Amino acid sequence: MRIDATNAIVVAVGSTRRPKVDAVREALATLVPILAPGTMFEVLAVDVPSRVRHTPLSPAEMMAGARERAEALVRTARERGEVWKYFVGLEGGLDVIHDRDQRFAFLENWAYVSQENGACAFGRSGSITLPDALAKRVIDDGIELSQAIDEFAGEEGVRDKQGAWGVLTHDLVTRQDAVRDSVINAFLPVLYGNLYAAGRCPKS
Repeated sequence: MRIDATNAIVVAVGSTRRPKVDAVREALATLVPILAPGTMFEVLAVDVPSRVRHTPLSPAEMMAGARERAEALVRTARERGEVWKYFVGLEGGLDVIHDRDQRFAFLENWAYVSQENGACAFGRSGSITLPDALAKRVIDDGIELSQAIDEFAGEEGVRDKQGAWGVLTHDLVTRQDAVRDSVINAFLPVLYGNLYAAGRCPKS
């Protein structure tokens, strides 16, 4: 929801990719009744680095990438003298698990939300298994997931549309849907900080 920033709570997002930014807007619209009816947001997209590989291969790496993006936003706000209330870092990748001599690669998304008062939390989407051929291209051949899914789907620019999620689920769940869920899951512990004793961020 794009409105007059002078009357809005500014939410900075560490990405300029449309599915991610739209996912944050959608998550905030869902959360308005919890925050306060009539709350207005200005979603500000800022391209910041994650400092992890192009396709993370573990939850720990996805968490690190999401947190780094949010912390980069905090640093940017300080340098510019901006008053941004929430900082949202997003990272997607694979959770690679070996079970009974079989390898599973689960596609998932992570969000990290921090607030100007120091509260923070991680949120995680659901997950879906990658077909073996696609997992091999990413894990064994080192190909970025965005390139591999284009090859797999026979399309171009999949990550800026339905994403790998949409391809694998026939658009029942899109990339935007998965990111939205991770953002909602990250915001809730921040909004209900009294229920989460560990919801304070370390000083950056």
